[in-house]
Amino acid sequence: MCAQDPRPVIQIDIVSDVVCPWCIVGFRQLDQALREESVLAQLRWHPFELNPEMPPEGQNLREHIMEKYGSTAEQSQQARDRLTQIGDELGFVFNFDDDSRIVNTFAAHQLLDWAETQGRQHPLKMALFEAYFTNQLDVSQTDVLLDAAQAAGLDPDAARTALASGDHVAPVRERQRFWSGHGISGVPSMVFGGKYLVTGAQGSETYAEIIRRCLAEAA
Repeated sequence: MCAQDPRPVIQIDIVSDVVCPWCIVGFRQLDQALREESVLAQLRWHPFELNPEMPPEGQNLREHIMEKYGSTAEQSQQARDRLTQIGDELGFVFNFDDDSRIVNTFAAHQLLDWAETQGRQHPLKMALFEAYFTNQLDVSQTDVLLDAAQAAGLDPDAARTALASGDHVAPVRERQRFWSGHGISGVPSMVFGGKYLVTGAQGSETYAEIIRRCLAEAA
């Protein structure tokens, strides 16, 4: 963002998990709305774990979805096909196969917390979405996290130190408690201008309407 940029700026807080497909869909829809309305966003990503008890080895994604939501294999495949199509429309590639896995994301959230102090949180979030959904990488693994950090313009050695230090465990837990304490139980959850909460990927038209409302109230 340039200091001379005449476009208005709106603050948007997004509570999400890096293994939530609807979180990247929702962001892409939001980004589309921002472009259409010619508005800049001051984005801040906040941690949410879809599966905080997920063990280090993770779980087959289809098995996990069937166990967690009671869906059939056919329904699971239909959901994957739908996501792939939506992703294509939004310029994001979802790659699913029989070996796709769901993994623990607590380390990823710690790295994102550190990246915010470096001014590179958003690029890292995008790199993690791509690593997990497009490249089918295990974002619970340190080497994958460090590669994402480097792709986001961060020093991988500093990223390794940040993860090893444990300094970001407490801040992440604190943020998780804050948002759950404010009723957030599903993601993506977006807060526009510190005022309007929208949960789920609601589409660019809905986001554009909320953006216009926020700007009108600020005028």
